Amino acid sequence: MNRKNLGHGQATGKIILMGEHAVVYGEPAIAFPFEETAIMTTIEAEKAMILDCQYFYGNLAEVPARLKSVQKVIYQTLAELDQEDTTLKVTINSTIPAERGMGSSAAVAVAIVRGLFDYFKTPCSKETLLKLVDEAEKIAHGNPSGIDAAATSGSEPIFFVKGQPLELFPMNVSDAYLIVADTGIKGQTREAVSDVAHLFEEDKQATAKHITELGRLTVQAKQAILMNDVLLLGTSMNQAHEHLKALTVSNKQLDHLVDTALKNDALGAKLTGGGRGGCLIALSGSKEQAKKIATALKSAGASAAWIQSLEVKK
Repeated sequence: MNRKNLGHGQATGKIILMGEHAVVYGEPAIAFPFEETAIMTTIEAEKAMILDCQYFYGNLAEVPARLKSVQKVIYQTLAELDQEDTTLKVTINSTIPAERGMGSSAAVAVAIVRGLFDYFKTPCSKETLLKLVDEAEKIAHGNPSGIDAAATSGSEPIFFVKGQPLELFPMNVSDAYLIVADTGIKGQTREAVSDVAHLFEEDKQATAKHITELGRLTVQAKQAILMNDVLLLGTSMNQAHEHLKALTVSNKQLDHLVDTALKNDALGAKLTGGGRGGCLIALSGSKEQAKKIATALKSAGASAAWIQSLEVKK
């Protein structure tokens, strides 16, 4: 093998637009690729099996527990390629903040698989990619839904119901921008999911109503996207955040930033992901306004903010 040969892989971040927490109880969720954040991998020949990333540099066999999913996807992909005895250096560069609900672990796996297949000049089918990523995600998340793998490797929004095939649909929205802001606080998905389960035990009727409404608003948001109705999408987001607050999965920082976005003329704003930290999303009808909202959010305490157009891709 030519030692100058390089393999490259890339994956985007992901954002859950609607349906957080309700998706656990059989209601739909919408997620989509977030291209303002990404993972890039570079594969090159090396005398030993080396991993080079933000959290570790050294022999792949000696990675810490938090990188076991990365180790597994490398080994399994090499096995898939019949290259188990090859020694390589895998370099990972990321602009996706970890533990913010933006799909960083799935994106890393997607970028690694793509990079290794690229290095060995072998086409990688979507089915093979998702199979390999799913195995890595089982280590990272226990029982992955598949939505992170699909969103970080795809280009279209995903409408998702637990136990059913993922449904892709077009982002039929013009003159709209999504602002994603990082609270700077790690999301607490496991704790939030557990607390919603406790709410069911304490008051099943009221909790079920919030969950059902979140599902209805997700369907409404999908229709808003298909009809290019930005105002309805914003209203759906605002109402969803109120139900998520009632389920106790928001926190003061998220609520403060959501209020800041709305005071700066966002059409809608809500938490995204597991909650209790992580990120929030806000919707704007113009790029200029989106920039103002992003600036206001950073002034109000957000550690970072990104803007992505929701325009249809030609």
